[in-house]
Amino acid sequence: MIRSEEARRRAVYVAQILGVAGAYYLAGRLGLMRQVVIDGAVVTPLWPPTGIALASLLCLGVRVWPGIALGTLVTVTEIGDAFTVSRLAIMLGNTVAPLTAYALLRRVGFRSELVRLRDGVCLVFLGAFAGMLISATIGSFTLLLDDKVPPGRFWLVWASWWAGDAMGVLVVTPLLLVLRGARWPRRSDRWLEASVLAVVVIVVSLIATRSSQSMIYMVFPVIIWSALRFQLPGSAPCALVVSVLAILAGTDALGPFAGHSLMEIMANLSLLNGCVALTALLLGAIVAEHKNIRRETEYAVEELEALVEQLAPLSGPAPGRYEDRPRRHGPLNGGPHPDAPGGPDDP
Repeated sequence: MIRSEEARRRAVYVAQILGVAGAYYLAGRLGLMRQVVIDGAVVTPLWPPTGIALASLLCLGVRVWPGIALGTLVTVTEIGDAFTVSRLAIMLGNTVAPLTAYALLRRVGFRSELVRLRDGVCLVFLGAFAGMLISATIGSFTLLLDDKVPPGRFWLVWASWWAGDAMGVLVVTPLLLVLRGARWPRRSDRWLEASVLAVVVIVVSLIATRSSQSMIYMVFPVIIWSALRFQLPGSAPCALVVSVLAILAGTDALGPFAGHSLMEIMANLSLLNGCVALTALLLGAIVAEHKNIRRETEYAVEELEALVEQLAPLSGPAPGRYEDRPRRHGPLNGGPHPDAPGGPDDP
């Protein structure tokens, strides 16, 4: 029985490793569908595998890091013709970056439920901005040493690499963390409003990203609506839809991205996706935190009321306390009692 239990645990562990590797590879294939080549360096405005890697570490623990390394190895090999030392260095950077982000988040007490503002802030600055510095730096220096990137374009490649990895964390990781705690919808849920929101976010995003009238800011009221009404479970999918449609329009040079150079398009996409992701994540976390505080306050008030009701009979007079005492009648206004010495009946 002990051997069978150990074999089951090993089978589950192997399945987790292969699952993480497969998800990383599939997300990489999706990200490469809109790849941009800058002086021989392949970058993307949004690199989903980084979000999958960090989410898998937060949900399954650090023991699944071999799955991240395996997924990175297969993905990097797909990009080039042969496996070289440079690609091994890139694989190392893409594996160490989410591990570093995970370590930083655990050190500050990050909660994967994302129901506190501090959790959203930590995911932004530690998980995305700080953690992805490692992958961007190692990858860019590797390409520089391989003479695939000229020295004058190093910082451009570095910034594009870092922005793509950071956007992967900001857009994909919150969505996966929300899906982890998803439940089957109930009949009492706001089905009509959710359906209207889904249609509106698609229509507005298409208009904003493909219209030549520079209407890109139309997406923010929809993101705010989703965060205020549905918190992160509503704002995270909306942010993903907006980012994907913006990337499709940007790489095709449509709408507000038409007539701009590749570098300008990459910069605009990074700023747009970053603002959308930050608005959805932080506003959703703020609303969720306020709701939790209100719920805890109401629960504390209910407990206090129940305690007061239990203690109220003990603080009042006991039943029958004055009925057993002999009654004495005397004159009003504090006059002397008729039976007292010196009273009017005293001889």
